[in-house]
Amino acid sequence: MSEFSDSSRSLIPSFLYSFAHHRLFQSPEESATTMKTHFKSRLLVSPTSSVSSSNGTASFAIATPNEKVEMYSPTYFAACTVAGMLCCGITHTAITPLDVIKCNMQIDPLKYKNITSAFKTTIKEQGFKGFTRGWSPTLLGYSAQGAFKYGLYEYSKKYYSDIVGPEYAAKYKTLIYLAGSASAEIVADVALCPMEAVKVRVQTQPGFARGLSDGLPKIIRSEGLRGLHKGLVPLWGRQIPYTMMKFATFENTVELIYKKVMPTPKEECSKPVQLGVSFAGGYIAGIFCAVISHPADNLVSFLNNSKGATVADAVKKLGLWGMFTRGLPLRIFMIGTLTGAQWVIYDAVKVLAGLPTTGGASPAATSLAPAVSA
Repeated sequence: MSEFSDSSRSLIPSFLYSFAHHRLFQSPEESATTMKTHFKSRLLVSPTSSVSSSNGTASFAIATPNEKVEMYSPTYFAACTVAGMLCCGITHTAITPLDVIKCNMQIDPLKYKNITSAFKTTIKEQGFKGFTRGWSPTLLGYSAQGAFKYGLYEYSKKYYSDIVGPEYAAKYKTLIYLAGSASAEIVADVALCPMEAVKVRVQTQPGFARGLSDGLPKIIRSEGLRGLHKGLVPLWGRQIPYTMMKFATFENTVELIYKKVMPTPKEECSKPVQLGVSFAGGYIAGIFCAVISHPADNLVSFLNNSKGATVADAVKKLGLWGMFTRGLPLRIFMIGTLTGAQWVIYDAVKVLAGLPTTGGASPAATSLAPAVSA
């Protein structure tokens, strides 16, 4: 029996569901008999999507929400896409104040020397409202990115596992995670890039724009549509290694936790415990993500803030050491917390959909299970 057999009951009155050998639309006498029998026995037989009446005509029936989502079905990938949209959009928007400080430290290190200095300067010049600058492009951009990132990752992971077969998928599982996450992120960043360009300028150039509504048209008027995508290549340079590290480290960390740390198998752990493992695996993955992607993060902030600037200009001004270290401690804290929270939200949505949490089994093992048993 699966750990998801204790799913919540439907909020729709049970007498609206279809029952075996009964139909929803009946004569008054038949309906009375059906409801009397149902409430007396209080037994609910598994419903069907439609029921045929005795004269051969189809009767409408409501399917129960308790039915499980079939693994790797279109509904499964849709659920993962929605979960990804929510987890990325919510978490990135929530840490907008930290993002404002980080971006300003990267762009103007002489003015914003450290976290304390950046915090005081922002309050002095813009007030507490300054810490919310750029929240709207952040919400839209990272919601779109999360939808593509997680949805396409789940699809790519299954696709590559099927190509190589169960034996090699299990043997080279980390390569499956890396290939799947890289494929997903390439598409996800195309969706993110325009909003990232607006976000950085709104956060680092006071007076440039109030937010998305006036910032987006201003960039288009001055630089054309190309101005919204000029940071795409550096964004790929930041996000693709970041995402590859994020998913591969998370999957392997969670599997290791269940094997070496947890006293019971994953299937016997409660949902809250499984979500706790997701947070721990996500936070550990976030630390590695922050370190490997930080130079490119500094580069993206510099290019989006400086019109006509090149990569060579960024390296010359920031220096190699500065690209690797400037704003890194804050970003480690920010990305660790962010990634841990993302995996909790993502897996919580999957659990609500009747799906298992992520990790704890190789791609080959999961691909062999056609559905989650009730």
